[in-house]
Amino acid sequence: MRLAGRQIYLRPLELYDSNGSYPNWLNNPEVCRYNSHGESLYTREMAHTYIANTIDSPTIKVFAICLNDTNQHVGNISLQQISTKNQSAEFAILLGEPSVYGRGIGYEAGQLLLEYAFTTLELHRIHCGTHIENIGMQRLALKLGMIKEGIRRDALFKNNQFADIVEYGLLYNDYLKGQQ
Repeated sequence: MRLAGRQIYLRPLELYDSNGSYPNWLNNPEVCRYNSHGESLYTREMAHTYIANTIDSPTIKVFAICLNDTNQHVGNISLQQISTKNQSAEFAILLGEPSVYGRGIGYEAGQLLLEYAFTTLELHRIHCGTHIENIGMQRLALKLGMIKEGIRRDALFKNNQFADIVEYGLLYNDYLKGQQ
């Protein structure tokens, strides 16, 4: 499966991706500044195991974000905690190559993933949460049509301190309205 956009395409994350740049992203303080990664060394073996566990999982769909012009793998985007009963999933994105920041790649990848979530998987609700200081992710969530739903206080322990998590959600009907 390949989900094509203007600048990028999404393809399922594959075992060979553990041999590329991907494991290094989770050791980069800039890339992991606002997420739960980066606290301990992330190895190629750990990446390989993670990918192997997600390939046929019914509860997680992980895609590599690749540039159309070079095929470079620059990040991952996923639907996690997919619940068929609740028809919902958590949206997560990691842009691992700082050289692509500010180019709209996250927004384009997010649009492709939401279309897949709502039309192919027929989900009803997508949600995400982000560190209170991660303004880029908060802007992305809003740009994708998500609505701020609240704050989980002291929900993330990062850099030896607690931080709040800002929660966002998007319902299928609201997604459809945004597509018009």
